[in-house]
Amino acid sequence: MTARLPATVRVEGGYPGWRALALQALAERRAPESLSWDERIAGAEQMQMALDDAPNADASAAHPAPSPSTVRISRSLATLLQEAAHYRSPDRWGLLYRVLWRWCEGDRSAESAADPDGARLHAMAKSVRRAHHDMIAYVRFHRREDPNALGPDAPTPALAMPEALPLPRYLAWYEPEHDVLHAVADHFARRMGRESWWIGTPQGAALWDGRTMHFSDAPADASIVPIGTDRIEPLWLAYYQSIFNPARLNETALHQHMPARFWKGLPEGRLIPGMIADARAGARRVGQAQTVSAMPGKVVAVDAQRALPERALPTTLDQCRRCELWRHATQPVPGRGPETARVMLVGEQPGDQEDLAGRAFVGPAGQVLAEAMRRAGAEPDSLYLTNAVKHFKWTARGKRRMHKTPAQQEVDACLHWLEEERARVRPDVIVTLGATALHAILGRHAALQEHLHTPVWLGDAWLLPTWHPSYALRATGENAREEITAAIAQAIARAQAMVGSGAPARGPASA
Repeated sequence: MTARLPATVRVEGGYPGWRALALQALAERRAPESLSWDERIAGAEQMQMALDDAPNADASAAHPAPSPSTVRISRSLATLLQEAAHYRSPDRWGLLYRVLWRWCEGDRSAESAADPDGARLHAMAKSVRRAHHDMIAYVRFHRREDPNALGPDAPTPALAMPEALPLPRYLAWYEPEHDVLHAVADHFARRMGRESWWIGTPQGAALWDGRTMHFSDAPADASIVPIGTDRIEPLWLAYYQSIFNPARLNETALHQHMPARFWKGLPEGRLIPGMIADARAGARRVGQAQTVSAMPGKVVAVDAQRALPERALPTTLDQCRRCELWRHATQPVPGRGPETARVMLVGEQPGDQEDLAGRAFVGPAGQVLAEAMRRAGAEPDSLYLTNAVKHFKWTARGKRRMHKTPAQQEVDACLHWLEEERARVRPDVIVTLGATALHAILGRHAALQEHLHTPVWLGDAWLLPTWHPSYALRATGENAREEITAAIAQAIARAQAMVGSGAPARGPASA
């Protein structure tokens, strides 16, 4: 017949041992306040407490202790109890039994995080899960190159394991915050496979011989782990130093993700303080340089031409960096057509397809322009086609590149190339397609509606403004698109008719 539990209960064997004692206490209807749980009392002191708290023989005969029974609890509570049992605290067993007692008495709120006992239980389980993760992350094995020796001064019995077992190939020392060694050992057994290893902690040790897990008492200290004997370790340290970037050091994040208490167990932990100190020194040097550069100095008179000499103009369009449009364009799009052309058509800028092909007016707007030239009876090879801006300016919309109107400074930057084309081709009539081209040719802001289809004498050629072909693409309704296409065709036909007309006798409309 099972003896009744004493008032002070000693837990041995972790959670399984506590579970057996808790079930017996529940069977005896022992309230939490009537029991004191302890796991640190040993030897004669424990025996004396057991004698003092044990009932006499007559009382035992009159009131025999009931046999332990099975208690049904929720799976979530069972998980919380098992996790919290690894929490290193003198009152953990008392708390676990109090929660279990309340549950069995019908108080289901004991499991809730809103309950004081439940909140404490959840916090303990969370801390244990964190310690479990940290141990997996920060355990570092040291390979023994000599299979028959440990450290220079460490005898074989220091591992605190059965002498019949072979010495493990890999050794590690770790100091966990909670009692998670037994739970983590299975992870390393799966990870290391048939390789034998040993992990020592201040509370105990685990040995995997390649087939079976063995647990033993705590070793003397961490000195039995041979530091610096692993031949792979210098390679790892060299790599770790090489990838360290002082400019991106964030000490707060470093201490959050790798607390300093884990450094002593990591090979690279010996390097981290020095690298942090070097990074701080570098930051101080940079700060000193910024301070010195901000100090007022003497004013030295220098000629403006020497201080900022005029840059030579680019010799080819591919070399042009006069504005920032080249950074996001595929390539510049030069004009095309015969240099003997008498009519020059000037558009706004290349479109998406023109940017990819490197040819002007090959996209949807180019198809509208080709239809207008066909109606005007103009041979495409007899006209010179170009744009006021030579690079495609766009904005992303999903996966598409949408046209964006170039700024005035970008139009002015490309004016060098447009003037070079005019000087080379020397057309009699220039047809500007859209407002941007009109601004570029006139060199000033002008409303397209006020100059639409009205010839303007430029001094060396006629200017005839009209719509841009893309305006027909944006128009709503077939009739509107037809009217715009017809207006462009009429402007091209009129430009051909004006070829060779020369300067006007009287210039009512001139630039």
